[in-house]
Parts: sequence; C-alpha cells; structure tokens
Amino acid sequence: MTTLDVVRIDDPADERLADYNSLTDVVLRSKHEPAKGLYIAESSTVIRRALAAGHRPRSFLMAPKWLDSMSDLIAETGAPVFVAEEPLLKEITGFNLHRGAMAAMHRPPLPGVHEVLAGARGGAGARRVVIFEDIVDHTNVGAGMRACAALGVDVVLFTPSCADPLYRRAVRVSMGTVFQIPWTRIDPWPSGIQTLHEHGFEVAALALEDDSISLDDLVADPPEKLALVLGTEGDGLKARTIAECDMTVRIPMSGGVDSLNVASAVAVAAWATRVPAGNQ
Repeated sequence: MTTLDVVRIDDPADERLADYNSLTDVVLRSKHEPAKGLYIAESSTVIRRALAAGHRPRSFLMAPKWLDSMSDLIAETGAPVFVAEEPLLKEITGFNLHRGAMAAMHRPPLPGVHEVLAGARGGAGARRVVIFEDIVDHTNVGAGMRACAALGVDVVLFTPSCADPLYRRAVRVSMGTVFQIPWTRIDPWPSGIQTLHEHGFEVAALALEDDSISLDDLVADPPEKLALVLGTEGDGLKARTIAECDMTVRIPMSGGVDSLNVASAVAVAAWATRVPAGNQ
C-alpha cells in the first residue's frame, strides 16, 4: 500500500509553497508559470482530468478535510501533499479555496501545429479546427475550450497574444476539458494560416463584413476540412487575418444584436458545422 507524503504547513512563507503564492495576480502568474514550466490545476475534477491526460504533478495543496477523498488519486503519483488550515490557505493563495484541492502540475511541451493537425482523431487527422485570435480573457478561453471539446472540434489553435489556456481560471472554467482536446499556439500569425491550407483546410473568418456569407449557407455545403477563426468582441478579427482567410461568415441573429460573446459564438458555429456522426 502506497504511503502518502503529507506535509503539514503552518507558515505561509514556507519556500516549498512558491508555486502557490499570489495565484490571483494574473500578470505575475502569466509570466511566472510558463517560465517555471508549471500550471495550477484547481478542484478534484480538474486534477483527475489532468492526470488522466498524462500530466505529472509537482505537488498538491489542500485543507485536511479533503485528504481522504483525494488520497486514492494522489497516492499513486508520489508527489508531496501540502496540508494547511483554510485561513492559512487563503494567505498562501490569495483567495478562499472552496473546490477541494489544488495541484502544481508540470507544464507539458507544446506540440507543433503540423503535429496536432495530423495527430488528431487517433492519427486520422483533424477535420474541424477553431482558432482564437487575441482572446485575453481567461474565462472566455476556458468556456471556449469547453464548447470546442463538447461540440466536435478536433483541434484548437491560439494566436501568440491569446491568454494562457493553462492559467488557473481558464482551466477551471473549461472543467478540465483543456486537457482532452489537442491545442497549441499558431505562430507566426496570421501568415500561419498557410499551414492550415497545406493540410487541406478551408479557413473561415467569423466577422461582420459586407461580403460575409451566412452560417446557414456554409452549413448547406460544408468543406471536408474547415477551420473557424474567431476574434475579440470589441475589435473583432484583424483586417489582415480576414484577408488571409478563404471566406467570411456571420451568424444569423435577431433582436438588433450583431455579435455574441466569443464562447457563445464558437459553440453556435462548432455545433452548426460539426461532422455528422456517420461520417466521422
């Protein structure tokens, strides 16, 4: 029987807790975590999905009451488990830890775009791809990833200026689905669209242009391989990005509304253009 490596903590300045300090500082953590090769997984559900994806924990952090329910999961990892009372946990992390546990995880190396496109669907290759351009809100990134995972998207690509999909809030909002759908950064951008063309994709920009076709028209005659590009709510897609794409598509709307939150937009577009079950 494996023995848990439990370390009781009574000092928030304990240097062994450096991975968990100042978790609410987005700017600090966005630089700190990739540089140190780590990310934070929050809640037992997210941790389980991370481990199921083959990611390796550096350590765990939790209140004593969560130790029993998590013991089966963490015993086989061999990673140390830091345990502290809840007021001390708040001092360490900067917020109330209500979701059971946290884990500092080793950040896996990012694969190349060619690799994720060719390796999707068990090596059969991707047929549906979503590209997020310059989405900086971690909640939108997480919600977008969850929609993509649920609605048949094979690969998600992020432009260089997008928020970190492995930032704590993005991972939590995604409910850990960030670990089950292949993703990577596409760089340079937007010239990297040529890589999609090399893999046989038609690339559609979701934008409100004069020559935009309706999503209904795209669905009526969808390409075999389709990549959807979505931008920010405020500025939308860059003009150069739209110029690099093969077509521009708009989602039909009513009520005088001309745009959706990016996570809602990707859910609508991904569901509408999904590959029929019989053709997968």
